[in-house]
Amino acid sequence: MISSPKQLLSALLITYNEESNIREVLDNLAFADEIIVVDSFSTDKTFEIASTYKNVKIVQRAFDNFAIQRNYTIDLASNSWILFIDADERISPELQQEISTEINQPKSASAYFFRRDFIFENKKLYFSGWQNDKIIRLFRKEDARYNNNKIVHEKLIVKGEIRKLKHKLTHHSYSDYENYKQKMIFYGQLKAQEELTKNTNPNFFHFYIRPVYQFLNQYLLRLGFLDGRKGIIICYLNALSVAVRFQELKKIQKQIKISSRI
Repeated sequence: MISSPKQLLSALLITYNEESNIREVLDNLAFADEIIVVDSFSTDKTFEIASTYKNVKIVQRAFDNFAIQRNYTIDLASNSWILFIDADERISPELQQEISTEINQPKSASAYFFRRDFIFENKKLYFSGWQNDKIIRLFRKEDARYNNNKIVHEKLIVKGEIRKLKHKLTHHSYSDYENYKQKMIFYGQLKAQEELTKNTNPNFFHFYIRPVYQFLNQYLLRLGFLDGRKGIIICYLNALSVAVRFQELKKIQKQIKISSRI
């Protein structure tokens, strides 16, 4: 019986100022056959550190948005199977083995959901909306592409079957308050660009009701209060991102009006 050739895996990362994470994540991805990093001209030592890894291909490219940057990185991959993770995510040995098993089975899916454990200052967050967190991180290059219209919390469009892996991905997203706050503000600013393309006209509902709903939905309906102080912080900062989105949208629209008059 002729055995099928081993399926090769390309592990991909996009980075910007990930000096605190880059060594650990690259060491974590050493099981992959190829590692590619696309860096958005970091101002810290991310690029220099990654460049010391002989098994890593690193290039620099100006950041447009997450979807475009991810699709650009996919095009650099040599292999059909793509593992696309963030610098603050980690893959356990058990998950590594499961990935290898899945991509080498005769009837693998086109893509795979990973469930994630959200780590808040080195401890797992159990509620606040994160209890059902899942994301596609493993897929065939020819069967998937990120939607360029979703520039933050980007959506992967998959042709074919999507399955779910058993073992969880560890997500070290929250290291400290200021870091996470700036991340949420940045996401809000990018989401404003999406709202602009939808011709959203922000009003009282967007400025006040939407952020309050975001907080109450995560804190009450999704049981954030069971996470104690951590739940309050996470739910507040996620609501802040919604508020920033529509404040930024109003600012952009005002600038467009001023420019049109000149």
